[in-house]
Amino acid sequence: MNLKSHLIIGFIFSLVCVVGFCVLSLLISDHKIINFDSNVIAAIQGLETPWLTKVMKFFTFVGSTPVVIILSILLIIFLYKVLHHRLELILFVSAIIGSAVINQVLKQVFHRVRPNFHRLIDISGFSFPSGHAMNAFTVYVIISFLLWRHIPSKWGRGLLICLSAVMILAIGISRIYLGVHYPSDIIGGYLASGFWLAVAIWFFQYYKEKRYNKKLKRS
Repeated sequence: MNLKSHLIIGFIFSLVCVVGFCVLSLLISDHKIINFDSNVIAAIQGLETPWLTKVMKFFTFVGSTPVVIILSILLIIFLYKVLHHRLELILFVSAIIGSAVINQVLKQVFHRVRPNFHRLIDISGFSFPSGHAMNAFTVYVIISFLLWRHIPSKWGRGLLICLSAVMILAIGISRIYLGVHYPSDIIGGYLASGFWLAVAIWFFQYYKEKRYNKKLKRS
């Protein structure tokens, strides 16, 4: 697939994400998504058991900021020391920091209060979009993107995608199960993060291709 195709796909994906986020935010502002949120919360929290609560607390811990920082440091070391990829390192750091900044800005813009139906953990701050959802989507998608070409086998790549998808979904669901986020908060987090990653990867691919073409001309 050539650069033009990559850029078109990236643009379409980012457009879908930003339009989806705007539609979702309007539904939240107009209180037209209350039934959806309530029904999903009831279905997920209806599965509550002591062992499942422990599992969900584990996943919500994995998606927390301290763990994300540790994972980021480990991947930074891997990219720099093992793969010697400085350009990819810049993309990774920019994606993580940008996602965190965007999340805080959006929370301050929307000021959505967290649900108060049945909380299993205590937490403060605004609800929309979910920081855990954005963290999970950003970290595991960017890890998959950066490691994809270093995995030669199809089953290895498939395993990478499956593990990333499971972690993203499990962390998002754990926030609903524990009663600290509406389902629409999680979806909003995925869409916001998806938009940011599409933009970041778009510029990364564009710059990388231009840099490669310049080297070819010089040689």
